[in-house]
Amino acid sequence: MVRMKLAAAGAVLAGVLASLPALAQDKPKELVVGIATFLSGPASVFGVPGRNAADLLIEELNAKGGILGVPVKPVYVDEGAGTNQLLSEYRRVVQEQGAQVMLGAISSGSCNALAPVAEDLKVVNVMWDCGTQTIFEDGKWKYSVRTQGHAGAEMMATLLYLMKVKPDFKSIAVVNQDYAWGRESWALFQAGLKALKPDVKVVAELFPKFGAPDFSTEITRLSALRPDVVLSTSWGGDLDTFVQQAAARGLLKQSTFVLPLAESSLERLGNVLPEGVIVGARGDHYWLHPKTKNTPEMQAFVKKYKDKTGVYPIYPTFHMQQALTGLAKAYEKAGASTGGKWPSKEQVIAAFEGLEFKSLTGTITIRADHQGLEDQMLGTTKRVPEYPFAVYDKMALYPGKLVTTPVGEKSLDWFAKATQALVNDKSIETFDYAK
Repeated sequence: MVRMKLAAAGAVLAGVLASLPALAQDKPKELVVGIATFLSGPASVFGVPGRNAADLLIEELNAKGGILGVPVKPVYVDEGAGTNQLLSEYRRVVQEQGAQVMLGAISSGSCNALAPVAEDLKVVNVMWDCGTQTIFEDGKWKYSVRTQGHAGAEMMATLLYLMKVKPDFKSIAVVNQDYAWGRESWALFQAGLKALKPDVKVVAELFPKFGAPDFSTEITRLSALRPDVVLSTSWGGDLDTFVQQAAARGLLKQSTFVLPLAESSLERLGNVLPEGVIVGARGDHYWLHPKTKNTPEMQAFVKKYKDKTGVYPIYPTFHMQQALTGLAKAYEKAGASTGGKWPSKEQVIAAFEGLEFKSLTGTITIRADHQGLEDQMLGTTKRVPEYPFAVYDKMALYPGKLVTTPVGEKSLDWFAKATQALVNDKSIETFDYAK
């Protein structure tokens, strides 16, 4: 009887505790942060720079006292191992290594798979790079937040730039990787294109397999069709390979290429990429950003990164900086109301809502739906004697609020309502290349 009463009392107490809000706790000895990024495969040319930036930034952060006086310990997970292995490793890092925060991931497919896992594990999940707009439009995730823009902002800015610099094009083809990002980014772009320029003819929709080593079929098709514009939102090793093979066949001089993610490939492509290609950086990320290239923060970051790696930083490194800066600021905001106690995961994720913080190139604002607002910048490639690779010229900087789908709306529906007024909005800033 006594045992039964104790068990009943224990059950009542557990129920009461479960109903209470998560409470702040004592500071841990270290803050374990799991970071999912491509460390192998063709996308590693994109993922390894993200890891390199994380190493550099976390070292600097810990030298200044860490987060709320707690050192940060990174644990890396290879996204290149495949979705099943990624999910398994993600769980292991949280459950066995005690990660309170996970940064995941690069691929839109990975982010779609990880969001429900983060809910199950009740772990703060910072989407540091993936672009799919459906994450917060089709679902509501308590524990996930994105510290950068999504495909909607990127594709809207790309469309507006194309409409401004080449308004008379009559035909277009697309060559995108065959997975969530490639399909969704084209669907958005096409919806906006129909609204702004309904007479444009789509002559080819080509979706090669992710990681494809050979694009001869696509290039032969494009050579025969000769579209005015070729759009490719591909990235990493896939984009490098496609551009190299297309250049060898003279395709880059036949059509205007629009490559919204090509900033990450400029240095690797060297002299392969000619002048006149429209390029972007999934945000306003560019180490030669016309407004911030001479700031002490940017110059210090560029120098440290180049000294460490031998190359200039590319946009995944800036996305990593935003994720870690946002995380630190969210902990500071949450910690300000805990009386010196370590904030709970629930308090940290709540602190992200409405958070505004400085990045190396602008200001990031986290909306109530956990989606980050960031500016978008595009330009046209130019060859200059200062560098053995193409740089941005004829740059246009689009405010995040202007090009991001409003809260509560679906991006496809919003794109379908695009008007010419967006193309000529007065908030858009323009810049030419300057040494």
